[in-house]
Amino acid sequence: MYLHIGNGYSVRTSEIVGIFDIENTSISKSTKEYLANAEKLKRVIYTTFDLPKSFIVCFDEQLTERVYISQLACATLYKRMKRNNAVENTVDINKNSI
Repeated sequence: MYLHIGNGYSVRTSEIVGIFDIENTSISKSTKEYLANAEKLKRVIYTTFDLPKSFIVCFDEQLTERVYISQLACATLYKRMKRNNAVENTVDINKNSI
């Protein structure tokens, strides 16, 4: 199955490692470093130039990492996954990530 993450971009739900709230998680130094490193390695894909609300970490079959920056909130993405019955093995620890 696929998850539409905004502006015509979709990712395979089987490749999603995590969906994170950008405002709450980017406070952490390690998250800032992770995102900066992914940007440096050209693994970040911007689905919008609007104010980002979340980022989605994915690995494909070849273990190639991609980080998608989305204008959609984590709650919206979670609802879309739930509607598509793709939420079987997700953990919603603090509603800041799924």
